[in-house]
Amino acid sequence: MRDHDPGAAAGPAAAATNARGLAVRDLAKRYGDAAVFQNVSLDVAPGEFVAIVGESGVGKSTLLNCMAGLDHWDAGRITHDGTDLGTLDARQRALWRRQTVGFVFQAFHVLPHLDVAQNVALPLLLLGRPDPARVAAMLEAVGLDGTGARLPQQLSGGQLQRVAIARALVHRPALLLADEPTGNLDPATAARVMELLAGQTRAHGAALVLVTHSEAAAARADRVLHLRAAGIERA
Repeated sequence: MRDHDPGAAAGPAAAATNARGLAVRDLAKRYGDAAVFQNVSLDVAPGEFVAIVGESGVGKSTLLNCMAGLDHWDAGRITHDGTDLGTLDARQRALWRRQTVGFVFQAFHVLPHLDVAQNVALPLLLLGRPDPARVAAMLEAVGLDGTGARLPQQLSGGQLQRVAIARALVHRPALLLADEPTGNLDPATAARVMELLAGQTRAHGAALVLVTHSEAAAARADRVLHLRAAGIERA
């Protein structure tokens, strides 16, 4: 079953036009002769939070990378706010990501030679919009106030995850993609982070897609979709 029928997939933001959100149509990804997934179709409207769940190895992270234009796909189409990612070259996709996407990677991807504040500030600096006050506010929001001058190697795994989340949110992206953002966090911090992600989505009209194994994290979403090799279904 596909998920782009507005009647079947309605969430709190369903009244918003998906021309302004994320639209995935008949997406397929293969490695050689093996299909990772196929026939994946879904919409995420501005201000909507969609969680994607599924068994390990089914391609959840790969799907998220495709939505960010970080990976290629073999069939189908991905558009966001009228931009067809398939028509962009590598440089254009990089510029689109810089302006539009906040990505919380499962492996953090913080830069070891930059301190915490510099890591969080990076999206703003790349956009030519330095804002130390915004960086400080984001660090406080994820419970890392007072850590701005530390280097990543001085932090725990859970703290590094929160740095990655603050960095993804600092420039108020229109499309927020999160790969197991609470996987390294204790339950209390995980709940705080999910509150922050959901709040940013509502406040700034972002389209949020979360892939997770966590039932608690998925429960916060407006809709939960189940990714299988043959397509995507409502969970």
